Amino acid sequence: MTVDKPSAERGSADSGHTVSPINFRIDPRSGVPIYLQLVNQVNHALRLGHLRQGDQLPRVRDVVGSLSINPNTVVKAYREIERAGYAVGRPGQGTFIVATPRVTPAEKLNGLRRSLVRGWLSDAIAAGLDHDEITALFTAALRDSEIAIGSSEPGGTAQRDGQGEAVA
Repeated sequence: MTVDKPSAERGSADSGHTVSPINFRIDPRSGVPIYLQLVNQVNHALRLGHLRQGDQLPRVRDVVGSLSINPNTVVKAYREIERAGYAVGRPGQGTFIVATPRVTPAEKLNGLRRSLVRGWLSDAIAAGLDHDEITALFTAALRDSEIAIGSSEPGGTAQRDGQGEAVA
């Protein structure tokens, strides 16, 4: 996924259509269904603050043309994003972001990212781990961390809302 930096040109194009701040990428070797790859890219862009309320997702025909995939795949992904409450389709206009999850400020995210890259990721790469091994190890460590945090809550595990926040 690439996310274009906001600019003065964002929101208009020569064709008269809104320019989307997101360009999808697919990895046919990942084993993840293409529609879920699209959904995940939108979710990541929302959580990182790259997509905001009012932004338009790329038109189905543009995604189909750039990725050479079935239009039904894109429609399925967009319906999933709509079902999650983050977007709404407007007939003849496109699909627009109408809600975003709580987003951590960019300065904080950038600091955490730099720390991760300079520390743990550098060590993992130096140890010879490939992308899939790093992803698997990170996911397992995240799961272990969530279990540890949950088990420290009174009564066992913490209940979490849809955004990962502990709830009473």
